[in-house]
Amino acid sequence: MPFDPSAAEVRHRRLWSLPAAFGMERNSLFIYLNEFVRDRYVLVNGLQLLRDELQIASLGDHPLGVCATDLTQPSVMTTLAHTHCGDRIHQNEAKHVYEQVVAHRFAFLSEIGGAKLESFTPAGGGVDDPATLAHVTSAHQMDARLRERFYSANDQSYVLVNVDLQSHVGREDETDEIHFGRTRETPWREPRAACGAIVGALRGFHEKNAVHRRLRNQLGKDNYAFLADEGVKTAEGYDITPVVAAAIVVVRGMEQTLEAFAHELDERGLAHATASLTVNRVSLDDTVVYLARGTSFAGEIRVQGFGTDATRYGGRIVTHDGDRRLVLTYDGDCGAVFPQRVTPYAVRRGELVLGEEVIDI
Repeated sequence: MPFDPSAAEVRHRRLWSLPAAFGMERNSLFIYLNEFVRDRYVLVNGLQLLRDELQIASLGDHPLGVCATDLTQPSVMTTLAHTHCGDRIHQNEAKHVYEQVVAHRFAFLSEIGGAKLESFTPAGGGVDDPATLAHVTSAHQMDARLRERFYSANDQSYVLVNVDLQSHVGREDETDEIHFGRTRETPWREPRAACGAIVGALRGFHEKNAVHRRLRNQLGKDNYAFLADEGVKTAEGYDITPVVAAAIVVVRGMEQTLEAFAHELDERGLAHATASLTVNRVSLDDTVVYLARGTSFAGEIRVQGFGTDATRYGGRIVTHDGDRRLVLTYDGDCGAVFPQRVTPYAVRRGELVLGEEVIDI
């Protein structure tokens, strides 16, 4: 059935009319609900959301066959991938808060109700291989026969692929100082580098270390030289070089992942991606800095938020809810003022091969 993109286009435009709170260290629940979840519900509101294995049951006379949804209704099939550093200091926020707030709303559900998200843990966060991430995530979402059933049932139904890319940075507070790039796992442990991969790559690069090479490549030659030799400080003089490095790694990873989805998805595919940075703090709950968002859909990659030029980063410390919070800036800007950057691409026409029959979709 030929695709009628009107339902997806209306919701895509609505998402990009919403402001975004980029740059400020905020409570993770605030960022996940007010940014990630909000944008994605805008993309699916008013349509049947398919995200449970039981909704796509094809079991004939089996008792659970009655759980199968009516695919003739305008529908969105959603899946989710999450990337974050495998450092154990980062696991609590990523595993518990993120999975409960975001994954349980947009990842597929297994027959026992668990979230079936694609989870990748590259050292330093961001993404190891964006092409692999895009292919695996979209390939696992629907097999060929399910795709044919889904696409032929309603001409407005489409596929939503969500990806949240994260990195992290430690933060240790003293009475008069704030140290970024290190933290304690517990109050009685000594402080250590976090993210250790990013801090290690900046301070003691080893050519034979594959992680160091990947992080340096993602930062880029000029950024790496600037961050390793000069660094970035806030207006108050606090060193935020590790924050900037981690931000660039995850923003570049988001951009590369959206480019990969432009090649992976067909005209019925809409990819929504975010880039964020978790701030690990031993004395308080971890916070999150929202950095960028983007979509790949209908022949355009649209991105908004922080960029990847280290020399344009800055920051300041503000008081928020009785706490000192970092506000990261880019050309002095933060919040919702960032322009949207659009890159066109050629949309891939979908094709299914079922037995000897080729079906255009």
